[in-house]
Order: sequence, then C-alpha cells, then structure tokens
Amino acid sequence: MGTTVLEPKKKSLLDRLPVSSHIRQSVGLQRTMLLIGVVLCAVFVMAAIFAPVLAPYGYSQISDDAGSFPAQAEPGGKHLMGTTVGGYDVLSRMIWGSQTAMAVIVAAVLMSIFLGVFLGLVSGYFGGWLDRVLVVIADAIYAFPTLLVAIVMSIAINKGQSGFWGGILACGFAITAVFVPQYFRVIRAETIRLKAEPFVESAQVVGASSARIISRHIFSNATRTLPLIFTLNASEAILTLAGLGFLGFGIEPSSAAEWGFDLNKAMADASSGIWWTGVFPGIAIVLTVVGLTLVGESINDLNDPRLRGRKAAGGKGGPGSPTAAANAAIAAEVRAS
Repeated sequence: MGTTVLEPKKKSLLDRLPVSSHIRQSVGLQRTMLLIGVVLCAVFVMAAIFAPVLAPYGYSQISDDAGSFPAQAEPGGKHLMGTTVGGYDVLSRMIWGSQTAMAVIVAAVLMSIFLGVFLGLVSGYFGGWLDRVLVVIADAIYAFPTLLVAIVMSIAINKGQSGFWGGILACGFAITAVFVPQYFRVIRAETIRLKAEPFVESAQVVGASSARIISRHIFSNATRTLPLIFTLNASEAILTLAGLGFLGFGIEPSSAAEWGFDLNKAMADASSGIWWTGVFPGIAIVLTVVGLTLVGESINDLNDPRLRGRKAAGGKGGPGSPTAAANAAIAAEVRAS
C-alpha cells in the first residue's frame, strides 16, 4: 500500500500579514484586547487619512459664512464638541490632530527603523572594534530622556518657533535618536545568532559576498520582531509630540492641529468649568496610545511560545475539544502499534 504524502497548505497573503495572522492565533480575552486595539488604531488611521472629509471645519478656521465662531462655546449645535478660547472648533482640531500625529509616527519611527536595522546588521555581522563602539554609543543614548532630547531638538531645529515641519522634524529626530538603540540591539542580537546558522555558513563557503548574505539570508530573518517594536514606539512618538506641545514647544494652531498644544491652552479653562477644550484632546491621546499599546502587547504575547500556550486554556485545546480528541486517538494508535 502506497503512502500518501500531504503537502503543507500554502498560507494566503492575509494569513501572513502580522496583525491578521495574530488575530487568527488569538483566543478569548487575548483576542478581545487585540481586536479593541486594532479598532482604535483603525479609527486613528482613518481619521488621519480622511481628515479633510471628516472634519467639519479647517484646523485654523474661526469663522464661516454666518460669521465668527463664538469663543468657548458649549458642545452642541454646529460645534458638537464646543469651541476653544481662540474660537477653534474642538472636533475639527481633534480630527486634524490625528493627521499631525500620523506624520510624526511616519517620520520618527521610519528613521529609527532604517538606522537601527542598518547599524544592527553591520555591527552583528562584522563584529570587532566597530561592534564594540556602536554598543557603547547605544548604551550611552539610553541615559537621555526622550522629552528632553525633543526639547533640545526643537530649539536647535526651529529656534523655538512652532511651525508644522519644524515640530515634526524636532519630534522625529528626538524619537530617532532615542529609539535607534532599541532597534540596533534587537537586530544585532538576531544577526549574531543567525551568523552561526548552517545556511549562512554554507553561503560563506560558496563565496557569497557579505552584502548578499546580509540582504538575502539575514535581513528577512532578523527583522521579524519589527512590527512589535514599531507599535510600541509609535505610541511613544505620540506622547513625545503631545509633551512638546503641552510644554509650549509644539505646533502653533495656525500651522497645524496638535493635541498637546490644545491641552496647554485648555489649562486656563479648567478652573472656569470649561471642560470640553481639554477633555476631548486628552481622550484622543489616551485612546490612540491605548490602541497601539494593546496591539503591541498582544503581538508580543502571541510571538512568545510560552504565552501562546494559553490558547489551550482558552478552550480550543482543553479536554473534550476536537483537538484534544484527535490527540488522544493518535496516542492510542501509537500505543496499539
């Protein structure tokens, strides 16, 4: 009797995507937390992309055909979340602020990933004095607080003026300087481990160049944890931008909408019982950071084999489940043979 060999089913593109594949793996409370994080992140991304369509007014608009907007108007009517002391519509500023936050994430995290991955690959593969120097520099950068570096960068780049691109670049360079060591250390450790693998040694024996080995054999295997670090650093980038704005180093309302700057202007309103100018921007910051953090922590749990074992406790692998019954049948067949 011939033996039938079953070829493994090739996964679809949707199953190979980081977040989609993790949703399929998760169960119970873990899946609930991941889905909540994905929904919050999706709302944030959609608000940033479609801000010109969703926002009822411009981020610096203080009047329409009916006249100037009232200052500190209560929520309701044509201003669903009220207006600020400057006459800006709070809902519009909140929606446009997501676009500014998205620009900071793209500028800061992408620069961090590019530099961190490149330096980690080079340092881990070649080693020697270059590796020792880069490790010392990476350890030293950890001593600098993110917000302090952001303030210094803001003053150095735009002389304290809060233009749109100046604020974006100030926060972007600050996040890059502080988060490059994180990417560097993770990629370096993975590169050192992969360099000793047989497939890398085989490529070296056949005469493959270092550039080819790094780009074709090490890069794709060493960067599998980047989605996790990206989500965690994206939330830190938003908090850094909000901190800059709250301390007065953010972006002026005439240049762009920024949640931290709106919170700074709302401090004087709190003592007068005007709550809406500070509550809604604060909620936007909290929900966005919570969404990114939930996604990042869920991916971290699912990537850890020890924590992934909780899937059995969630009911899919417990006693009486189809998987457990199949395993019991296989074990009985082995014992009988």
